Amino acid sequence: MVKRSSAHGAPAAGDGQQGEERSSSGGDKAAASTKYISGAASAPATPTKRNDNGKMRKEEIAQTFVIVNERPVDDISLDFFYKPHTITLLAVSVLAVMYFAFVRNEENLDDNIWSGLMCIVFFFLIVSVIAFPNGPFTRPHPAVWRILFGCSVLYLLMLQFLMFQNYPTIRSIFYWLDPKLKNFHIDMEKEYGVNCSDVSWERVKGHLDVFAWGHFLGWAFKAILIRHMGILWAISVMWEITEITFAHLLPNFIECWWDALILDVIICNGLGIWVGLKICQILEMREYKWASIKDISTTTGKIKRAMLQFTPESWSAIRWLDPKSTAMRFAAVMQLVIFWQVTELNTFFLKHIFEMPPDHFIVIGRLIFIGLFVAPSVRQYYVYVTDTRCKRVGTQCWVYGAIMVSEAILCIKNGKELFERTQAINIVIWLTVQVLISVSFVYVAVVWQQRQLKKSQAQAQSTSALSKRTGDSPQGTPTKGNLSPVKEKKIK
Repeated sequence: MVKRSSAHGAPAAGDGQQGEERSSSGGDKAAASTKYISGAASAPATPTKRNDNGKMRKEEIAQTFVIVNERPVDDISLDFFYKPHTITLLAVSVLAVMYFAFVRNEENLDDNIWSGLMCIVFFFLIVSVIAFPNGPFTRPHPAVWRILFGCSVLYLLMLQFLMFQNYPTIRSIFYWLDPKLKNFHIDMEKEYGVNCSDVSWERVKGHLDVFAWGHFLGWAFKAILIRHMGILWAISVMWEITEITFAHLLPNFIECWWDALILDVIICNGLGIWVGLKICQILEMREYKWASIKDISTTTGKIKRAMLQFTPESWSAIRWLDPKSTAMRFAAVMQLVIFWQVTELNTFFLKHIFEMPPDHFIVIGRLIFIGLFVAPSVRQYYVYVTDTRCKRVGTQCWVYGAIMVSEAILCIKNGKELFERTQAINIVIWLTVQVLISVSFVYVAVVWQQRQLKKSQAQAQSTSALSKRTGDSPQGTPTKGNLSPVKEKKIK
């Protein structure tokens, strides 16, 4: 069995496979010591013990990375869905491609190109299911996360291809995907920063559109991923500062004061953070005992168990910072906050530079996939930061880092005219404020947790001192409060 480490909230090796390794190592040491006593060997036992400890340490490090990069399924109730079916999958895939290749109409060039690209994606995702790691998650099935990892690799490769094309070529590719984009210009977007003195109910209601609901749901999702109120509020406050800094480049960032402060920070961000953390609290308090679907007799119970397959297998507490956090963890949390700002900026710059409406299927699809990519990436980054046994970052986190940097390069390369209007002093101030706010929020979080630890230790000491004064006497010395009425009468 594999279970999570309660010390860090990160996946750790359990008692099953590694316990066998430890017992075998102990058997080797016993055999070595017996051999040494009988005179067959003259080497001392201390180097052997050190070698065994070093070997166990390496195995533990390797096992930790395997769990966070390709977590195995603990309890398998339906063996059919977890056995390899590679030959069957190959046969079905080849037959399907042969059928569509021979029966489809090949007269339209655009359809031919589109069908060829879909076939490439289809086979790449099949290879992903067979060869790629599933990451730290196994629900509803590891194949789902392998396909998602394959989609992230495909998206990264597409970004590399677009980086070597000029702006008109990229625009023509988007026109080929959706010809309606020819009729859209970025100046047609809704303006939020006009008539700020008009604070009527109709005006406020008009700002609570579908994007406000998306804003709220996005922050709830971020809270479920990060699970730390201090870091979430740091990102929230810093994002509003980011909007003010880049408002001269992105007109969509120009908002009224009541829209930015009340609707965004307090209502959408604050309520989303509260709802997300409340969901985390409920999931953390829940008791996870999974019964096999074969052991459930009723049809309703089987359907309910099948639906619960899409919920988390377990839920552990997250501790990004603790009173004994090192400077490296301090810097890693600051880095997470800044990287999150870059990811958000990429969304708006890509939409602005390549002129797409906010509700376009490319924009919405990218947001959904980026959110799915981030989920395992944040988990792998957390384990890398907090667990000293994890010596390298997970594969999905590495790919997502490459995606974030590639999107930023694509924006800078194709938005030269836009970035020429950049006010250097604004960027310098923005970077300075980002660092200062990150340091401040992280430092406050560490100090608060240190005070909480001291408070809990003081309560424990006072409780133990009170128990010593009121009831607990030395062993073998009966007191009046510990005696039954019969024994108490005899003593009197």
